[in-house]
Amino acid sequence: MLNEARNMLQQYFGYPNFRNGQADIIQNILNQKNTLGILPTGGGKSICFQIPALVFQGTTIVISPLISLMKDQVDALLSSDIPATYVNSSLSQREINDRLTQIRQGEYKLVYVAPERFDSDYFIDVLNSIHIPLIAFDEAHCISQWGHDFRPSYRSIVSSLNKLHQNPIIVALTATATPNVADDIRSLLHIHSDDSFKTGFARENLSFHVIKGSNKRDFIVNYLKNHTNESGIVYTSSRKETDGLYNYLKMQGYSVSKYHAGLSEEERKLSQEQFVYDETQIMIATNAFGMGIDKHNVRFIIHYNLPKNLEAYYQEAGRAGRDGEESACYLLFSKQDIQLQKFLIEQSTLDMEKRDQEYHKLNQMVLYCHTEECLQSYIIRYFDQNETEMKCEKCSNCKDTREKVDITLEAQMIFSCCKRMEERFGVTLIAQVLKGSAQKRIRELGFNQLTTYGLLRSQTEKEITDTINYLLTEDYLFLTDGKYPVVRLTEKCIPVLKGEQRVWMKKDVTPIIETTDSNESEELFEILRALRKQIATNEKVPPFVIFADTTLKEMCRYFPIDEESMLRIKGVGQNKFAKYGEAFIEKIKEFVSANKIEALEMPPSIDSSTVDKPNDKQSHIISFEMYTKGMSIDEIAKERKSSKITVQNHIIRSAEEGHEVAWAEIFDEETELRVLNAIQEIDSDKLKPIWEALNGEVDYFTIRAVICKNQT
Repeated sequence: MLNEARNMLQQYFGYPNFRNGQADIIQNILNQKNTLGILPTGGGKSICFQIPALVFQGTTIVISPLISLMKDQVDALLSSDIPATYVNSSLSQREINDRLTQIRQGEYKLVYVAPERFDSDYFIDVLNSIHIPLIAFDEAHCISQWGHDFRPSYRSIVSSLNKLHQNPIIVALTATATPNVADDIRSLLHIHSDDSFKTGFARENLSFHVIKGSNKRDFIVNYLKNHTNESGIVYTSSRKETDGLYNYLKMQGYSVSKYHAGLSEEERKLSQEQFVYDETQIMIATNAFGMGIDKHNVRFIIHYNLPKNLEAYYQEAGRAGRDGEESACYLLFSKQDIQLQKFLIEQSTLDMEKRDQEYHKLNQMVLYCHTEECLQSYIIRYFDQNETEMKCEKCSNCKDTREKVDITLEAQMIFSCCKRMEERFGVTLIAQVLKGSAQKRIRELGFNQLTTYGLLRSQTEKEITDTINYLLTEDYLFLTDGKYPVVRLTEKCIPVLKGEQRVWMKKDVTPIIETTDSNESEELFEILRALRKQIATNEKVPPFVIFADTTLKEMCRYFPIDEESMLRIKGVGQNKFAKYGEAFIEKIKEFVSANKIEALEMPPSIDSSTVDKPNDKQSHIISFEMYTKGMSIDEIAKERKSSKITVQNHIIRSAEEGHEVAWAEIFDEETELRVLNAIQEIDSDKLKPIWEALNGEVDYFTIRAVICKNQT
């Protein structure tokens, strides 16, 4: 069944193979087991239930938290000729009745519904009238009381499932599940721990940056000047800041929209559509915006204020680069933001246990802003403490080349001061005592009489505070939870106090602003974007539904001017080619002709198989048999009126399927050793980096052949 699933993936979505983790999750679902999948944002969670829905007979029900998410995903499915619909409050009662009738008649493979729909006995009756092989909980963290976006309506569905006269498979998918959230989901939905799949939380195409002490508006304007024509989201913590920043950037001439709960539903919908449809470039919004917004070409996320916790931050930051392209995430940190988040916690209706939990999460968010560890590593280990520390080599910490400074003496002073203050006070007061502040409260508490009073008077209070926060991130100190957290010593500080261990720290992080670099034709990219926008407008769908930015960029790199080459572009399946392929080919032909460009042969992916036409599925075997009879690759290509690359694909595919290949006729032992050494040296099996490491002296086909031999 997994082979059938792969065929569906190629036919409907234009991809030859599943992403990391997708195949395991799909196989488990096809084995009729309830399944939990934890994949990073942009990791392809939707495919994990959409493909089984196509394989299974009947109608799959998808429970989705937001209306916008339903519409975007249904639009995308319909563009790929997959019958799908949604039922939610955005429809009139007549539209709902019509769709429920069509559901009863079995006209859809996938139906997206809001959780509240399960409160309706009539809707349950409709479900009982059809065959349901699968129910998918998208954004499944919403079902857990420990999740950062818990929704009681989501949790109440569990009891409604008992009203069904059948026992469909349950799949739960999320990007942000801490261990206790995952346990809660499994318990509620009866998912065995062996049926849980976690692909890791890393987003390798994202670079994370924390900017401290910078004028926030100046930073944003400077960033936008260096990243023209890029789409991005700036998150603020309040409606007032959203409005202020929106007006400021609009006056500067930037293409902006805004979104917050203070706007009318019509205003929010218009703003969202302008951004999703590429009519505006930048979205200024509170955290009310974003969940379920399926916009693939968001190149940057800037957090104007400190988020309330790392789960929310990683989900919001993860909206960048969903197409796999390099994207940037910036957090503009200021101390005042901490007080705002504490105020919001105090104003909430949470009980004391939940409130303390929120304070703990906020503390972890603050420590993220002060750590010198790789930022992506810090986030990953927050979600999974078993993960080893890593270096992404592109966050603001990894790219910080300053020498570390020995702060052992300062650390000893801070530890001593904390101890003499009986470990009963917070970061600010400890810093003030060490600074030698003359504040009335310090005198009243008698702290001006301590031997540690004024020991660091040569530093600013901010510098002392930064050092204390760094010692907290390195576990020399511990911060209690609650509205007024207290600093306490840990056992790790003992060898430092005894002079047995040194402490090192970097100082004064300098903002790092990346600039874009691309090998694609930017002029052609804009031409294809305009065509995509025109088609999307005519079909009334977001542009990415037609083709993702990554697909357009690959077209701009290889200039496909016929069906065969276009079908080798990732994201172009048979269905989409039939709808849009010729229009894009004509634009590329015009550009190639006008600029006298010679189309490049596409370097195939190691794990890809050739795309055969539906009526020629064994084409690769024909090529392979001709090759084994002594014909050269050039001769086969000429005989079959095919490209050299296609014939090479056929040979590799045949080898992967178990057919014997005379490898010695393709490469000798010395070449094989060079390729294997290059792979080990760069720690990658991607073709282009291997080719570059070999100085272009070994062609792509030979590299693929070496890899194929050593994998089979």
